[in-house]
Amino acid sequence: MEFQLENPLLADSTTAPSHPLFLIEPDHMPSEKYTENLRFGDFDFAVRRDIISSISQLCSGLDRLVLYLSVNYLDRFLSSQELPQTRPWALWLIAMSCVSLAAKMQGFNVSLSDLQGNGGLIFDSETVRRMEVVILGALKWRMRSITPFSFVPAFISIFQLKDPPETQALKARATEIIFRAQTDISLLGFKPSVIAASSLLCASNELFPLQFSCFRDAILECSYVHKDHLEQCYDKMQQAAVEGYESVDESALRSDTPNNVLDQHFGSTSDSERTGNTSGRACKRLRTSGSGSGLS
Repeated sequence: MEFQLENPLLADSTTAPSHPLFLIEPDHMPSEKYTENLRFGDFDFAVRRDIISSISQLCSGLDRLVLYLSVNYLDRFLSSQELPQTRPWALWLIAMSCVSLAAKMQGFNVSLSDLQGNGGLIFDSETVRRMEVVILGALKWRMRSITPFSFVPAFISIFQLKDPPETQALKARATEIIFRAQTDISLLGFKPSVIAASSLLCASNELFPLQFSCFRDAILECSYVHKDHLEQCYDKMQQAAVEGYESVDESALRSDTPNNVLDQHFGSTSDSERTGNTSGRACKRLRTSGSGSGLS
């Protein structure tokens, strides 16, 4: 059955993802130590950048979701074990194996010769297969990754948009922001659900600014979303939305606590008071009984 990033648990289900995804998403994230090492130099972030560059080259002509899933596999793999080799051939082999696995999961019938036709070093199929097995083991065979795309439908559903074109526009813009933000190492420590929520808030601020506070409060009613994490992630996602793709080097040089340029959005509640009851009811299916909202 073809794997869908928006619905990783049951690919043929039309039901928006709910609380089970929130509970298991930490199992599909890079380790906290990995993200810290990237930010503070214990792990050479240039290695990650070079492998991502190779992945991008190998994904030429493939769906962007293959590229996204490949990088997801890469980060989870790098966070689980030390690299035995950092020579160019080893990094290219890792890139090719991540792309091969992601393409298979997405249902693309891409041969090794097709991938190697995009340039780079040439490996025999057995070498790539062995590297794939190493990656699979490092990922504990959790190939149906929980990503921000898995949470976008759930959050959109609580906004209760009535106009399908508006819904599609919001989803499309949020999706673009998620793609743009993936290479930013400052976002690796945030849960996929928080990245999804932040991308939708960035998109809503651009497309429907008058409804921003309503959307924000609807998300903050969900017990799985912590306000502080959302504020921090939103600021970084806003920068990604404005600046587009940025290099890993630029991300690494950023301050740990950049100014929240739109902090007033999170501090204001006046607009949302008129719609708080509606958003609260809509969000109940994303809450767990007896748990707090995580808000101050």
